[in-house]
Amino acid sequence: MENFFHLKERGTTVRTEIMAGFTTFMAMAYILMVNAGMFSELGTVSYNAVYIATAISAVFGTVLIGMLANLPLAQASGMGLNAYFVYTVCFGLGLSYANALVLVLIDGLVFILLTVTGLRKKIFDAIPAPVRMAIPAGIGLFIAFLGLQNSGIVVNNEATLVGMASLNIYSGGVQWPTIMPMLVAFFAVLAIAAMSSRGVKGSILYGIVGGAVGYYALGFTIPGFYDGFAEKLSFNPFTAFGEFGTQAFGKVFTEGFNFTPFIEEHGMGAFVVMFITTALAFCMVDMFDTLGTLYGACARGNLLNEKGEVPNMDRAMLADAVATAAGAVCGTSTVTTFVESSAGVGEGGRTGLTALSTAFFFIVAMFLSPIAQLIPGCATAAALIYVGVLMMACVKEINWSSVEVAVPAFLTVAMMPFTYSISFGIAFGLISYTIIAVFSGKAKEVKPATWIIGILFALTFFLTH
Repeated sequence: MENFFHLKERGTTVRTEIMAGFTTFMAMAYILMVNAGMFSELGTVSYNAVYIATAISAVFGTVLIGMLANLPLAQASGMGLNAYFVYTVCFGLGLSYANALVLVLIDGLVFILLTVTGLRKKIFDAIPAPVRMAIPAGIGLFIAFLGLQNSGIVVNNEATLVGMASLNIYSGGVQWPTIMPMLVAFFAVLAIAAMSSRGVKGSILYGIVGGAVGYYALGFTIPGFYDGFAEKLSFNPFTAFGEFGTQAFGKVFTEGFNFTPFIEEHGMGAFVVMFITTALAFCMVDMFDTLGTLYGACARGNLLNEKGEVPNMDRAMLADAVATAAGAVCGTSTVTTFVESSAGVGEGGRTGLTALSTAFFFIVAMFLSPIAQLIPGCATAAALIYVGVLMMACVKEINWSSVEVAVPAFLTVAMMPFTYSISFGIAFGLISYTIIAVFSGKAKEVKPATWIIGILFALTFFLTH
């Protein structure tokens, strides 16, 4: 173990690594419930099936990055990309669950190719810095918006398109059963924030569990809340594995490549443009998310080399890419390195043994799906809102005093939640950056690859939307 992980060289011990791995797991275990709840909205795949798919892909990716790159990081289905999968690709574009898995698989395969050939850096450099810096914040707002909707706090309003749900119980227009989940979500967010401010590890997971306890405790105040409740309970963990095998695993191959319904409705030309731009959006968000997380987590643990670079960077990126392809086969969205890995690094994790420890706890979690399924949507909504808060940190790096930086960055951030699409946010940022550069006499600064990507996105608007 010492020869493989170099524990002494990095100033750590087996005990420290295991505890760091558990801390990382506690910080990111919420993804099992959030991802399963989000995908179950599609109606074609169950909560249990996606729960197991998420856990298996997390184990695979985390073991891979620990063994290949010897880094104390963990992987799982990425927040933001899962929302893009469900709400933009499936609900927005009209693709099926299996169709969308094909795009995730292509993301993984392209990512593998780019990493092996070294083209990854060229594509990364083609995205203007203002857009690159703004992408996490835009995704954060989008995720928070989803959480506010799932909790019932933000509702559809015919006059203003969106509005706040009524809490006026005295007028008789709204009932306590409607208000209760909103309050649970709101106070769960505050509880997560309070725990985080006190340095509690796994505060998001605790917030979800606390929200669930509060939800069921308040259920006693609602007549009929528990009617038929026992009939829905199943404490056989292998039921989830069965649903995974029939509803999720391998669907990318058995059903995914049938795009006939989309082509019949929109035409082959629109399909080609949609396919390229959507796959590109998956790749870009995955790439930036992974690069940022790798650098941030390693910087926190003083793991950067003498050049200020992430050690074994290419191996870490390869692990991410292979895990994404494996995740598509399992039936979940893009697998990426989790920023919550920083929690384990903060606890002293310095080697891949931390990653293997995190993977072990994900294996244990696979057999807890009956308990996880009891988590209500208002509790996981709190996690979405709080993760959105965390992802806004990047805005402080944006030079808001420069118009040519501020406008593309703002459009990238704003258009994601306003259009309900991560890719549209990236598109508006890229296109606006290019146009501003042209009319301000800086057209030569726009890279050829930036032009190509921007044109592809523009074609998406005119041919597929």
